[in-house]
Amino acid sequence: MADDSRPLSELVAQGWEILNYSSSHDATNGAIVENFLLRKQKMHRILSVRPKVLGKGFVTKEIDI
Repeated sequence: MADDSRPLSELVAQGWEILNYSSSHDATNGAIVENFLLRKQKMHRILSVRPKVLGKGFVTKEIDI
């Protein structure tokens, strides 16, 4: 999902529910990183979203927990 323009919207459309949200400041590049805790049935996932350093768009990372 690294180049999707609306990764959170797509996950919600797939049935994922947003449980929690947090944001933090990335010390390496100065960007704001937004983290979403998602749930679908009994599965949980963290979606991290930050703006690309060069160019438009976002870099996303999904972590299943």
